[in-house]
Amino acid sequence: MRYALILFLFYLTTYVTAQTRLTANQIVERAQEAIKVKGVQGVSVMRIIDEKGRERVRQIRQVTKLYDNGDTEKRLLRFMAPADVKGTGLLTYDYKTKDDDLWLYMPVLRKSRRIVSTEKAKNFLGSEFTYADMTPPSLDDFNFKDLGEEMVNGIPCYKIEWLPKNEEVAEENGFSRRITFFGKDDFVIRKSIYYDLDGELLKELLVHEIKELDQENHKFRAMHLEMINHQNNRRSVLVNEKLEFNPNIDDNYFTTRYLERE
Repeated sequence: MRYALILFLFYLTTYVTAQTRLTANQIVERAQEAIKVKGVQGVSVMRIIDEKGRERVRQIRQVTKLYDNGDTEKRLLRFMAPADVKGTGLLTYDYKTKDDDLWLYMPVLRKSRRIVSTEKAKNFLGSEFTYADMTPPSLDDFNFKDLGEEMVNGIPCYKIEWLPKNEEVAEENGFSRRITFFGKDDFVIRKSIYYDLDGELLKELLVHEIKELDQENHKFRAMHLEMINHQNNRRSVLVNEKLEFNPNIDDNYFTTRYLERE
């Protein structure tokens, strides 16, 4: 009788654990919600480091704001220095249920141009970040698989595999497979590993610092990101030196007319 009771409790515990375990889709959805901050403004520095260790440094101002009850995030990035990239800007509209809109402004052209889907896998202004990396991907374009859990820098993480649903999605995002590690406590990305369209290791994103910008709603942003390209031995480091929570950012920032101002 005692053995039967122990066996019953074991199966009950296993069943409850299985029922409460988040699915891969739920984990990724929670991760996207964790970084949806009502409004953010700040200054960042990007270091672009080539295979010989030579550096180029870029200073960037950024503002972001949520619209449509959080279903749309608008973001403006503006390069402030050095002189050869000053005034260059990227405006993005990240939609929850449809393809994102991106516009790039370069002072030498004197006007903005839309980034089409076939360009999103291209590198963003010489860095190892692509245009696709600049906005969260549409979750409907991927199948997700739970690969268990793993520690990343001492932090327990969910390990989730992303598989594009078709070749078009793979080409648009620039990878055939992606493995992402989300912190179990905050659902923020700690690491991502990308494989190219031939299935070979391409690059790796490392997140070194996280900040809770909106403490009331528990919303986070990565403060120090490093993208390492394992095929060309180049890397890019993006450090958010100053990010502030500000839900009252002026809507005029998120227009192509403002993007084209210098």
